[in-house]
Amino acid sequence: MTYNFCTLFDSNYLTRGIALHRSMVKHIADFKLFIFAFDDRSYKILSEMNLQNTVIISLKEFEDPELLRIKPTRSIAEYCWTSTSSTVLYVLDNFEVDNCTYIDADICFYSSPEPIFRELGEKSILLTEHRYSPQYNKELKSGKYCVQFVTFKNDDRGRTALKWWRERCIEWCYDRYEDGKFGDQLYLDDWTEMFEGVHVMQNHGGGLAAWNVQQYQFEKKGDKIVGTQISTNEKFDAIFYHYHYLRFFKDGKIELGRRILSDDVLNIFYKPYIHNLNQIKKEISVAYPGFDPHGARENKFLPKTPLIYVFRKLTGVYNVFEEKTFLRS
Repeated sequence: MTYNFCTLFDSNYLTRGIALHRSMVKHIADFKLFIFAFDDRSYKILSEMNLQNTVIISLKEFEDPELLRIKPTRSIAEYCWTSTSSTVLYVLDNFEVDNCTYIDADICFYSSPEPIFRELGEKSILLTEHRYSPQYNKELKSGKYCVQFVTFKNDDRGRTALKWWRERCIEWCYDRYEDGKFGDQLYLDDWTEMFEGVHVMQNHGGGLAAWNVQQYQFEKKGDKIVGTQISTNEKFDAIFYHYHYLRFFKDGKIELGRRILSDDVLNIFYKPYIHNLNQIKKEISVAYPGFDPHGARENKFLPKTPLIYVFRKLTGVYNVFEEKTFLRS
């Protein structure tokens, strides 16, 4: 069975998007990836790379009158969120596929997602829970489900939910909480009651992220990463990790978010991933000197007062490192 995926990103996320693709080549035997390039530079570079099992789609091809109408009213991030459902619908409408899974560009696969799709069975829609650790529960604002990995079959049940989601996102999709809405994400919260054929992923190997890894212990076993749920001692193979909030700064620092990350998580997930991103950056820089495919930003997001710095250090959530030192240690 061919697993069809789509993702979207611009040139500031190029290294992440290429790392995602390479992890898919390594771990997924039969897949097709549709990349929606959200600026001209990313489209040009990706097209030149001739990526295996991949279709590159430009904004000119993708954007329809409804998206173009609301585009001026959304920030760059908000427009990406608004477009998520439309990318899946575009693939279902324009390519002969019976399924499509939207994935965020900053996830990385560590084993095949086949067990996840086996769970889906005859159902038509697959959702991924945040599975927040109790101390980081943001379900009220950010939702029970994360739009990091969401599957739709090209059938009546899948298309009904997908079209409803697209319509809602075009109506309202902003980076703020308002009237029970936040971005594109809170719209998913009621889907198990609203729509038929919805399955919620049960495999803890999918959807690993900084907001839930405190519940697990990890170890490398050959080519696999094996997790153990601390409360039940249940073991599982890591399938994909979501590197949300990873930020590169122009002064050589990196930030991994403001949640406690164990040494095992840093060493098993973050250090190899960042090393991989840097290798991809070097490759791109040969052909495009002076261009930063990490999308590094000015270092204005770090604590502005000593008190905030001390608080974050004491609580173990000051995950800011000198990149060179971090990768060496």
